[in-house]
Amino acid sequence: MHNDPHCLEPGRMHPETLYASLTESVRRLVDVTIRSRSDLDCIASAKAKIDAAADELSDTLIPGSFGVQHDSDGRPRAWGNAVIGLRNALAPPLVVHHEADGGVWAEVTLGAAYEGPPGHVHGGICALLLDHVLGATAHKPGRPAVTGTLALRYELGTRLGPLRAEARVDRVEGAKTFAVGHLSTPDGVTVRAEGVFIHPRTVEP
Repeated sequence: MHNDPHCLEPGRMHPETLYASLTESVRRLVDVTIRSRSDLDCIASAKAKIDAAADELSDTLIPGSFGVQHDSDGRPRAWGNAVIGLRNALAPPLVVHHEADGGVWAEVTLGAAYEGPPGHVHGGICALLLDHVLGATAHKPGRPAVTGTLALRYELGTRLGPLRAEARVDRVEGAKTFAVGHLSTPDGVTVRAEGVFIHPRTVEP
């Protein structure tokens, strides 16, 4: 019996759980790659093992990107998404919660992989998170919305660590949803955003 919590028994795991676990391992690898102080021999040994694992996983690949696929129940899987993708180790990942009033929020902890200024989240990552949560206020099942404009005001540096993203609908004008939101840390609100999100016209076949 394995006592190591990192040892998995694939036959007993749901595929989604196994993919999520793999992604978390890669996410951990990214973090330790940035912060490791191991000697060069150790780094060379680790690289060889990583290359071997990548070769093994490359045995069968999806052509191009993951896109949006569907499970057996017809539910969409955006597993390659840069913000919420279950199989994307670059995604924090963000889990977006929807409130009855249409507002959304998410809490996440960002580490070394998301650093811009020392000890702080890169401004582009802040924009990425806000684009997603503001867009989530406009996106409806079967009626997606795309970003038209996004304006940000950086009020404080966003420290690495726990943060919260919030957004709400300001108003709706036809196919356009106007949304506002912000990021906050224990220091307070760090970035505010306003965006316009557009529902593309559906073209009948």
